[in-house]
Amino acid sequence: MLRPVRNPALGIVLIGLLAWSATGCGSEGDAPSSASTPPDTAQAAPSPGGEDSAAPRRAEPARPPVQNAMASAAARSKPDRPPNERPIPSFGGVTLDDRKLSAGDLLGKRYILFLFNPEVHAAAAAATAMAAVSPLRGSNNFEILGIATGARRATSQTFAREHGLDFPILDDATARIARSLRSPVPVLLASVDGEGYVTYTTGWPESSEVTADAVENSVRLMLHLPAAPTATRPVLGVKPVAPDVSGTDLDGHPFQLSAQRGKAVLLVFFLHTCPHCHHALAFLEQALQKIPEAQRPKLVGISVVDRAYAVRERMKADGLDFFPILMDPDGAMRNAYGANSGVPDLVLVDPEGRIVHRSNGWQEDRDTALWQMWLARAGGAPVPMLLHKTGYSGNEFCAVCHETESTTYAFTQHAYAFDTLVKHGAERDPECVSCHVVGFGEAGGYAFDTPSRHLEGVGCESCHGRGGPHLSPDFVKGQAYESRCVTCHDTKHSLGFDYASFRPRISHSAHSDVLGLSLEQRLARVEALGAPRKAVLPGDASFVGSDACQGCHPAEFATWASGGHAKAGATLVHEGATGKAACLGCHTTGFGRPGGFPKAATLADHADLGRVGCESCHGAGGDHVAPEARKVGTILSLGDKCDSCVILQICGSCHDAANDPGFEFEVVDKIEQQRHGTIEPGTGKKKPASAARTLHDLAPARTDGAPSRAQAAHPVPDTAAHEVPDTAAHRLPDTAGLGALERALAAEPAG
Repeated sequence: MLRPVRNPALGIVLIGLLAWSATGCGSEGDAPSSASTPPDTAQAAPSPGGEDSAAPRRAEPARPPVQNAMASAAARSKPDRPPNERPIPSFGGVTLDDRKLSAGDLLGKRYILFLFNPEVHAAAAAATAMAAVSPLRGSNNFEILGIATGARRATSQTFAREHGLDFPILDDATARIARSLRSPVPVLLASVDGEGYVTYTTGWPESSEVTADAVENSVRLMLHLPAAPTATRPVLGVKPVAPDVSGTDLDGHPFQLSAQRGKAVLLVFFLHTCPHCHHALAFLEQALQKIPEAQRPKLVGISVVDRAYAVRERMKADGLDFFPILMDPDGAMRNAYGANSGVPDLVLVDPEGRIVHRSNGWQEDRDTALWQMWLARAGGAPVPMLLHKTGYSGNEFCAVCHETESTTYAFTQHAYAFDTLVKHGAERDPECVSCHVVGFGEAGGYAFDTPSRHLEGVGCESCHGRGGPHLSPDFVKGQAYESRCVTCHDTKHSLGFDYASFRPRISHSAHSDVLGLSLEQRLARVEALGAPRKAVLPGDASFVGSDACQGCHPAEFATWASGGHAKAGATLVHEGATGKAACLGCHTTGFGRPGGFPKAATLADHADLGRVGCESCHGAGGDHVAPEARKVGTILSLGDKCDSCVILQICGSCHDAANDPGFEFEVVDKIEQQRHGTIEPGTGKKKPASAARTLHDLAPARTDGAPSRAQAAHPVPDTAAHEVPDTAAHRLPDTAGLGALERALAAEPAG
């Protein structure tokens, strides 16, 4: 698992916002350029969790974009930002393809700022990584803004073309923007949230040997995307075979990893002047002594600099010459393990020669306990239970002993619950966060004011209590988990929640089949987790059509009738798609279901059902409109539901990536355009007139006569004039993977 390193800030100020740290120890004066590792950005306060030194630093989780798709949180209280978070300075210019662009154009959208000098060595690896991540923009709600600095325009254009960079890149040949950002390195990555605040930074000096894989994983970590699989890191329970390494240590003794079968081995890539490496090695000396010799893993160091005398003398002087050290003069060992991005880099190989655990950087308050457990586990010794005494430990500690459960957990949506919030810009919304992290608001649990990435997601301790049965034996009795589930899966946030049918989705035993899948199959399984559910509306009643609703709900009917849903069937007529079942399923009401639009029917014969009617969103109304029918509870009320937790599930079955890319990230705006409830949910009583008004009603009208963004993207056909609607904006078959920024730029050349 990738984890960012968080250490107290040192030295140089970056963008006046975040400080740079020598956590990766790449800034040591005696480290030659061939072995340099990136100076990692730092966080202003230490984190309770151990993290990768190669990974980006965060100041603190960012506030969501202005348009928050997880909730219309206009009146919701927002946590204050930490004092070390600062907005990115204003800058702008002309892109390499002659478009005007500024940082202000991206407000409301999270993005990665990629500043690079195309003439330096490290830029190539970074560009390769950015090209690999770029296709994920549209589906993950982020942008990339490049800044080519310090090189001639033609040089930057050639570089961008050769590396396949398809995102906007500002021409900064004079380095004006780079100076305004006060970047201390020629290759810089910074994540900026929707309100324009920098949340993570990382970068590399000119001569860095950082790999494209390392940069890509840093970017994925910034964006809360799944880590890209690598050949030397466990992924989804698959333990890769450790690449064989061999050499002669400083005392002249030969070593070959493959010859160690039957005994666990700990490889430590380190820099002899790195203080974090020294802390880790000092701990390992003591930790290994606690394990019986027969089960004790063998510690082998691999120096990232080829200076045998300096390494020997420094380790001896610091009392750390207790283990064999190999030189790596040509970098072959580092390249084999991809250990080019930060030190210390610890790789634990089990007696069968497979990598079972790996971490970068050193976080004293987490890594000491976690590595003590892993060393014992790998060697076959009794594993000490070193859980947090007063707070939450996080999934990593559970995974040491509960390997199968840890693997199957990764195939549930619980594992990616917080990532979903980040993607929708709700990671600073307390109401949303409380059910997407571990221990929110509790002592030692997730908190906004302290970094706690290890507690992101619905983790083991969310269901099993702090420390699980070891520390909280009475948290859940007799497997009665339902009482825990309903604290978050309530009627507002969980559509049609039924414990018996929902539990298999997160059950370890129900996902045990993944243990027999290949890595490619496992990755595909995880990728499919976000697919929208079909037939999410509850009930088995018959459809009756929207006209039946008008008598009791005239105001709602009028609002609906003036919108695009009421004209959905007409859209098919204009597009010549009335005979396509796939289209009819989303442009009619109850297609092929009892009382709904018949599969073989024509729109002319079923005008009422030949549109996206009331029942498309609220469920079939047969049991609701029948004489003497119980009105409350026989139809799905949406006025008290979370827009994204519930309503998006309904909308998303048709407004999916293939037919309406980006809809899920604009769902709040789209709902507000047609929100029409005048009944208090669950009561049948009328709302006060003021409460029944929508944000759409209250929004100031445009004075320039231009349509809103939503109106422009989804024009409504005039059924009287039979005009053909312009639907190109929401079809975009060739640009669905591109960010919204490119689509906007394509329509407006620089003036």
